[in-house]
Amino acid sequence: MKAMIHVLTGCTAVGKTEWGLRWAEENDAEIISCDSLLFYRRMDTGTAKPSAAELACVPHHLIDVAPAYESMDITRYITLARAAVEMITARGRKVLVTGGSGFYLKSFFGPVADEVAVPAQLRAAVALQLEQAGIGALVEELRALNPDGLGTLDVDNPRRVTRALERCRITGKTLAVLKAEFLARPGAFAQWPVTLVRLERTPEELNRRIELRVETMLRAGLVEEVRQLRADGFERNPSAAGAIGYREVLAMLDGKVAPSALAAEIAQNTRALVRKQRTWFRTQLPEHRVVRLDAGTTVDIELFTS
Repeated sequence: MKAMIHVLTGCTAVGKTEWGLRWAEENDAEIISCDSLLFYRRMDTGTAKPSAAELACVPHHLIDVAPAYESMDITRYITLARAAVEMITARGRKVLVTGGSGFYLKSFFGPVADEVAVPAQLRAAVALQLEQAGIGALVEELRALNPDGLGTLDVDNPRRVTRALERCRITGKTLAVLKAEFLARPGAFAQWPVTLVRLERTPEELNRRIELRVETMLRAGLVEEVRQLRADGFERNPSAAGAIGYREVLAMLDGKVAPSALAAEIAQNTRALVRKQRTWFRTQLPEHRVVRLDAGTTVDIELFTS
């Protein structure tokens, strides 16, 4: 059997970096990031990226692997993460995955991407149909191709509807058949045993940490970081430019948010993200251990029990 993959997750600002570093140092481990923004170079302040000193303490992987204007996708992430796991275990060291980005996190526990290849020509044709006829026409065609129904497909979401129609057209299969085939596939990390721990704090303590985090980012030069990223063209990547902290600063630079309201805006949106993360963790992750922290908890608790 292959070596264990240890996964440490939790909401934004819960303390994953601090706890992950301590555990990795004490257990001869290397860290693989599972944060969808740490992939990008020069997105440092607004992502609370580990400092140079922290990165020097423990080898890290999948941080600063792409320019901010270049989109990262799950297929590339899995390829890089699998290679990192193989390298780390070949050195006889433990693997610690840290982060809270749901789609990437889920890849360690099951399949997340199908193998249906959609030709660019078909994708362009469906996009043109959406533009000219509207989403209702696409849904109508999907219903005709799926006489047994559309399952849980969000028919008001243009991206999901177009992707569903593309897959039905290219394969000639219904969504139900495609889903069954997808779920029958082994996950990318099925060869490795995986153990999961989630860090949790009270809402009051997490709110306090969010406020402090936002203040720290702004003092550390978040606004100037966004100016430089904008000059480099990072708005070509919606995942980067639309991230909390970055989108609010962009709005301020465009005169849509008052400078005096910037910190409150970022904090409010971060709290909304945390609420969504909590729901996602409860409903989408496999059974796992929850370590509940408070302001006085020290990082000497054993996270992963044998």
